[in-house]
Amino acid sequence: MKRQYMLFVIVLLFCTNTSAQQKEYSGKIHVTALSLQQEGDSVYVKLSFDISGVNVDSRRSISLIPTLVAAGDRLDLPEVVVKGRENYNVYRRETALMSNREKTAYAAEAPYAVVPGFKSGNAKTIAYSVAVKYNPWMADAKLDMYEDLCGCGNPARRIGITMLANRITLEKIIEPYEITPSMAYVQPVVEPVKRREIISEAFLDFVVNKTDIRPDYMNNPQELKKVTDLVAEIKDDPDVTVRAINVIGYASPEGLLSNNQRLSEGRAKALTGYLASRFDYPRSLYQVAFGGENWDGLKECVEASQMPYRKEVLEFIGSFPAECGYADQVRRKKTLMNLKGGEPYRYIIREFCPLLRKAICKIDFDVRNFSIEQAKEVFKSRPQNLSLNEMFLVANTYEKGSQEFIDLFETAVKLYPDDVTANLNAAAAALSRKDTVYAKRYLNKIEKSLDIPEYHNTMGVLEMLCGNYDKAASHLNKATETGLPEAKQNLAEMTKKKQQR
Repeated sequence: MKRQYMLFVIVLLFCTNTSAQQKEYSGKIHVTALSLQQEGDSVYVKLSFDISGVNVDSRRSISLIPTLVAAGDRLDLPEVVVKGRENYNVYRRETALMSNREKTAYAAEAPYAVVPGFKSGNAKTIAYSVAVKYNPWMADAKLDMYEDLCGCGNPARRIGITMLANRITLEKIIEPYEITPSMAYVQPVVEPVKRREIISEAFLDFVVNKTDIRPDYMNNPQELKKVTDLVAEIKDDPDVTVRAINVIGYASPEGLLSNNQRLSEGRAKALTGYLASRFDYPRSLYQVAFGGENWDGLKECVEASQMPYRKEVLEFIGSFPAECGYADQVRRKKTLMNLKGGEPYRYIIREFCPLLRKAICKIDFDVRNFSIEQAKEVFKSRPQNLSLNEMFLVANTYEKGSQEFIDLFETAVKLYPDDVTANLNAAAAALSRKDTVYAKRYLNKIEKSLDIPEYHNTMGVLEMLCGNYDKAASHLNKATETGLPEAKQNLAEMTKKKQQR
């Protein structure tokens, strides 16, 4: 319903050198509040000003300022200015003489309307419509009309405040329906025996054509520490049983194969002796092997480099099988030495060969099985000792979707990054908190689609959260056909979401 207000004010002022009392304006100002309403991110104010019959003193003006007011907040809206005859004529002359630049600057802060407040016999109405950005404080705001008197060389003076509306009509905001996904997880296969291995590389420095280790020689202290730390970590773990300690020597692919094999095996034996003197494992656990000339390592070095003739060298390496006979090995080396006048080969000898002479220490071991309570404690300090199934069982002791529950599946996929079940469960855990980015990352590691209900449910939830409802329905219906309750719940959630559109 429209609300109408009448402002009728007769103000008496004293002007300099004038002793007579004068009226600043006469007549009635009618203001009708047509609407004060919030829609979306804006507030729309519509008023009607009727100043018919109003006469303002010739040298003065009345500013009518609609203002949104709440406790501690206020916003003045564009004003309507009603001017006396002389004041209005001065305004017209000043605006007419403005340059284009001055007009642009004035327009940015100009009143909503400037109208003459004389010739009282004429009908004068102003349709006022303003939209401003909605702020939360405006929910409790009212609309007041401030009335200021200006002119006669004096600063503006407030002569009245009237409330036009006591509240904003707020738009009924429909909160978007938030889907609550229901996730299903796959129990991993039980490992009767948890067989594991751990590897460390050592790039040891040896005197030319020598096989004995000098612990303080060049970079050997750091490289030996990497290997001994690895063995010590396994040695100090009471839940581990070591099956073998393999020391494998690799040679850089230059020189005679027979000499490379002699040096690599000798240096691997030297490392074995070094470890045996520091750890009381039986000698029978140590196994020494020659890993061959490190062509795979050379390929990796070339791929990561900007060496001369990089493309040609990679094509050459790829033209030989990984395993080849003695004659092919000799031909491979000679061809590489002569490639492009020998420039790539000299670069390889200088930059890559020292990195290709390495020893790998690989420890094969078994980890004992744990009860659920034991596994909870192991997870805190040595999660790598748990199988996927043990972590799954621990996760299910927590509330589904809780942070502890999610942490276990995220740790599992870090420890078993290529395992299909680990990635599927990690994707489901991510979707339980609506993280579609990580869910996609885990699902992309599953190379082939799985025809199991948990996979279809997970894919269905992902498509649903991304707004692809047709694809979501296809997956979820497949999972529902198998009787998976979570899929049925997700279909119901999707129906609610679609009904709101």
